[in-house]
Amino acid sequence: MTPAGVEDGSMLTRFLAMQSDFAYACLRVVSGLLFAVHGMQKVLGVLPIPEMPTLPAFGSQMWFGGVIELVTGLAITFGVFTSWAAFLASGTMAVAYIQFHWQFRFDQNFFPAINHGEPALLYAFLFLFIACRGAAGASGRKPG
Repeated sequence: MTPAGVEDGSMLTRFLAMQSDFAYACLRVVSGLLFAVHGMQKVLGVLPIPEMPTLPAFGSQMWFGGVIELVTGLAITFGVFTSWAAFLASGTMAVAYIQFHWQFRFDQNFFPAINHGEPALLYAFLFLFIACRGAAGASGRKPG
């Protein structure tokens, strides 16, 4: 079994190609757990961070973002409604990047390394990829 775009050249390439489903499952589980922890920080106050000394107000945009992070992160981790959860998580992170990091400024703040938006941007594209691929292995469910 050779995934699309993988050359059948070296032994390393063949070995890694055989591990692609497992590597993807690990990526999905770990990224989902990390995302869920961000939600737990906002909604439950678990592992508080200095930048956010108090919990967001119930029903605020930040609170809803935390709920989305917690619920979609767990769904992605466990492979339940993976495509839907990842699509929602991707959109949430795209909004977070645009609204809180980039802020439609075309000065130095345009660049993720300056506006500290790299994690949000990475999550947005990572979850878009997971939304396209689905659960695919290690979930007990069929992709999608």
